[in-house]
Amino acid sequence: MENPLLLFPQLNISASKDKSYYKVMKSIKEESHKANKPGAKQKRNRLSLLLQKSEFHEGDHPGKPGNLTKAASSVSPEEAMKWSESFDKLLSEKAGLDAFTKFLKTEFSEENIEFWIACEDYKKNKTAHELLPKAKIIYETFIQKDAPKEVNLDFQTKEVTSQNIAQPVITTFDAAQNTVYRLMEQDSYPRFLRSDLYLNLVKGRNPSRPTLRRRSRSFTVSDFQGVRPDFTSW
Repeated sequence: MENPLLLFPQLNISASKDKSYYKVMKSIKEESHKANKPGAKQKRNRLSLLLQKSEFHEGDHPGKPGNLTKAASSVSPEEAMKWSESFDKLLSEKAGLDAFTKFLKTEFSEENIEFWIACEDYKKNKTAHELLPKAKIIYETFIQKDAPKEVNLDFQTKEVTSQNIAQPVITTFDAAQNTVYRLMEQDSYPRFLRSDLYLNLVKGRNPSRPTLRRRSRSFTVSDFQGVRPDFTSW
């Protein structure tokens, strides 16, 4: 006769005391069930992609990528056209800066514009008392090795910036900011001008709203009442 503990493991008193065992088994069963659901694989892939970006910049993403802020979505086609004149023109307008930032988020490279904005804000401070804490935050966030939003800088620029961080001045981040600016101007800006996000603004469309397609009219039996077929063409 089979051992009843083998047939019914739930009768094993010692096993029932190990609550973590049942939690693990329940978790495995639930994960297995979820994995068999349609779309589970796609969801895991999307989650994996998000986790590859450190913290995914929580709190800095107003809305989903592709949805523009109120300022950017209300811009006129004429205003949007002016953004193609120069990169400076784009960044000088709040709506343009918002639209470009949203575009970079779709490419997972928003750390570049965030660093540029942080440097612009940093240069508004005048006293050493104000500069020191902000310089430390910028350095630890964007420049030091393995920073959560590390920007792409050449070795010399990063080395010089690191050496000057102990006694920061107004121009401490100028070299690094210029490097990131040129990178965006030569690489990201041309792609932005070719993106659907920008082209929709130029055409007067709101990218945050889906385009409605008009349904074609379906014929009914009543449409053919009173119509005599022409058999001569047969």
